[in-house]
Amino acid sequence: MSRPASGPEQSSTTSVPAEGNGVGECLHCSIRHLSVCSALSCDEVQALERITTSMPVPMGATLARSGEPRAHVFTVTEGALRLVRTLADGRRQVNGFVLPGDYLGLSGSDHHRYDIEAIAESRVCRVPTSQMRDLRQRYPHLERKLLQRACQELDAAQDNALALARLQPPERLADFLLRLAAREATLLGRQGNRVSLPMGRGDIADHLGLTMETVSRTFTKLRQQGLIALPHLNVVEILDFAGLQQLANDQL
Repeated sequence: MSRPASGPEQSSTTSVPAEGNGVGECLHCSIRHLSVCSALSCDEVQALERITTSMPVPMGATLARSGEPRAHVFTVTEGALRLVRTLADGRRQVNGFVLPGDYLGLSGSDHHRYDIEAIAESRVCRVPTSQMRDLRQRYPHLERKLLQRACQELDAAQDNALALARLQPPERLADFLLRLAAREATLLGRQGNRVSLPMGRGDIADHLGLTMETVSRTFTKLRQQGLIALPHLNVVEILDFAGLQQLANDQL
């Protein structure tokens, strides 16, 4: 069975309670196909489950802070988190958004490099880093899955760096929406034209290196061009996938 929460993360996240997993919960997890756990057999998943704590992370809570010792790794099972780094002058960079199936723990540092904050009602599976290290040694296919995930994150970071350096605001936003749409299609198992935006306009701006006003104007511009509709503040409906892809890819 899972153990109650402990460790450095809890010291700065007193609003984040912990709950134990029920027996067999991991085997029936709806996002298992997206997570690193998919590399494990049923028996191996049960070994992982014994050292896993399922934790709700309320919206607005901080799961971990930059500079704290990295005592646990996490897999997001519900909701959305953001990775934030704040400069000395108060400027903020949202490095990325962590969505269901994403794994937090691919780092060469012994300390957290970002604040990890919930932007929606969320839930994570938490495993002590030392015990995850033991599992990786016992199950080489888990290590290979983590390496594959690390390579994917490196590719995404390089693409994002190119977007920040070269793309204009409409191109950046188009690329961002298409990446979210692809991720949502993988989660749902089918392509849809409605994309959820758990993050606010300010988060998108700080992720894409734009101002919030520019992000709002660019959403309006894409809507006026007939590429998207905005039925709700937190929902985008993609009306023209090909047009959005052409806009995003023209400068890549």
